[in-house]
Amino acid sequence: MDRIWLKSYPPHVPAEVDPTQLRSLKQLLEETCAEHGERVAFIQMGTQLTYRQLDVLTRAFAAWLQQQGFRKGDRLAIMLPNTLQYPIAMFGALRAGLIVVNTNPLYTAPELLHQLSDSGATVILVLENFAHVLQKVLAGTQVKRVLVTAVGDFLGFPKSLIVNYVVRHVRRQVPRWHIPGAISFKAAVTAGLKQPLEKGQKVKGTLEFEKAGKVDIEYTVEALGVSAPAMHHH
Repeated sequence: MDRIWLKSYPPHVPAEVDPTQLRSLKQLLEETCAEHGERVAFIQMGTQLTYRQLDVLTRAFAAWLQQQGFRKGDRLAIMLPNTLQYPIAMFGALRAGLIVVNTNPLYTAPELLHQLSDSGATVILVLENFAHVLQKVLAGTQVKRVLVTAVGDFLGFPKSLIVNYVVRHVRRQVPRWHIPGAISFKAAVTAGLKQPLEKGQKVKGTLEFEKAGKVDIEYTVEALGVSAPAMHHH
């Protein structure tokens, strides 16, 4: 195949990715944040989130998850549109060793019930606009903790207050909902800033490649451990 798209690559961007250089998405995130701390990672409504800020906020959320008793392999459902909260929650969950369950915020109650039950999610982050749907099905799931966020929560003052007011009271896009025990995602992240992120210990493992055979490696499992490295081929 003539890979014509390579002509558009800047000189410093390699044409191939060496998968053996990275153990996980968690490692990719941490190395990127360390190398490009001052660069912009995400933008929402004009508000920028740098890699350094992303590092701090994802670490905080990961620490909060650990302090709440969630462990490696637990499922976190994320029921959000494209907001700054999504990368914070996703990468935070990965840093804590959790598995992310991407959940369509436009799901109907039956669809949401099926996914949460099928995935075994025990914690969910939902935009307040869709909390009324979650309320209808929560009793039939394994979810133990509900985190709720508003569209403008991470946009900074005063934009955050303005956006949330417009969404709630002008456009009236937040139907009434009531979920006992639900807590603010922003409050969870803030609490996590004061909590340590637990580390793992070095372990030895073996990677088995389709053609190259076996390669012995030593890696550090952080945040109570991440899935062992793996490579998949056609």
